[in-house]
Amino acid sequence: MNDIEQLRFRIAVDDGLIEDLDGRLRKARWPEVPEGSPWEFGTSQPYLRGVIDYWIHDFDWKKMEDGLNAFSHYRIPVDGRNHHCVVERGTGDNPVPLILFHGWPGCFTEYLPVAQRLTRAASIGKGATVIVVSLPGAGFSESSGRPIGPRDVGGIWHRILTEQLGISRYALHGGDWGAAVSSWMAVDFPASVLGIHLTSPILQPDAAALDPPLSEDEAAFLAARNARGPWEFGYQVVQGTKPLTLSYGLTDSPLGLAAWLLEKFHGWSASKGKDEYPPFDLNDLLTIVTLHWVAGPGPAMWMYRSIIDGTGLRVPADTRVSVPTWLCRFGDDISPQSPESWQERVYDVVHRTEVAYGSHFPGLDATEPLVEDLLKFVRSVS
Repeated sequence: MNDIEQLRFRIAVDDGLIEDLDGRLRKARWPEVPEGSPWEFGTSQPYLRGVIDYWIHDFDWKKMEDGLNAFSHYRIPVDGRNHHCVVERGTGDNPVPLILFHGWPGCFTEYLPVAQRLTRAASIGKGATVIVVSLPGAGFSESSGRPIGPRDVGGIWHRILTEQLGISRYALHGGDWGAAVSSWMAVDFPASVLGIHLTSPILQPDAAALDPPLSEDEAAFLAARNARGPWEFGYQVVQGTKPLTLSYGLTDSPLGLAAWLLEKFHGWSASKGKDEYPPFDLNDLLTIVTLHWVAGPGPAMWMYRSIIDGTGLRVPADTRVSVPTWLCRFGDDISPQSPESWQERVYDVVHRTEVAYGSHFPGLDATEPLVEDLLKFVRSVS
């Protein structure tokens, strides 16, 4: 890995920004709640009132900041814009470079416990040097300046890895948008990608050009997936069509930002469909929300434009992911299980793992099985 120490930085959010955040929280205006179950129409207000109270009186950002600064942070410039990552160097012989990409509404902090465990695994076998990436406009990565899709993001990170970090071959892991970025990097740079490890086979074949035609299992899967809309897909439409309009509210109101993000931590976990609170440590969630606030909400959502225009997740009929693909599905994730034949229309699937528990954010609530599967994956591609 090339010397990048000159690009290292420490997180130091301005005290004035945190004071302004506190003032906004204390002056929050609360909407009327429609009659119904607590999560039926959006984020539960009793839950959110508790979150905001904790955010004001008990959450210690500076303590969280100190914990984050125990890791090695870098901001790497590409075409005049800085891209953030955390680098945890492995201790074994020739550790495999493993790149971890988060999704929305998460951020890089989801993967820090995973990175720690992976880099310390040399004593029990092949370890890894782990690079935890912040997507454009999330964490401490600057925005892309315009909406770009996961394929473009993958191109940026391939340049960073090969041209600035001196890494010619690497393995990839991702969930949500991170799975899309990893998949497109495997499509575009197969000579550099040792393999990909995904929590979902997110790229989809072009339904208008399927060969062979849909099987009964595939048709049932697509019907089940489509039945989730519009209740589960409304956020995609807003973020993919008019993200700026939404961003005014999320940028000005931390209450609005928390409500928008935390509803997904409820709906994409074991608490989905239940009158329960999201099953995550509140300090972890508020660290993520605070990082979105510091970044300025908006750019991390711009990739949803690529869902609306069809470029983000749909692959042409003559395109496949040719590198070895591991799929690791967690039992409380949001997406219905796809048939193996559907997965193999796009991916060269060589291994599948089923974990009974764990959400759309397994770095937070299924850390150990995720690490165990990633270690097996790294050993298989090294």
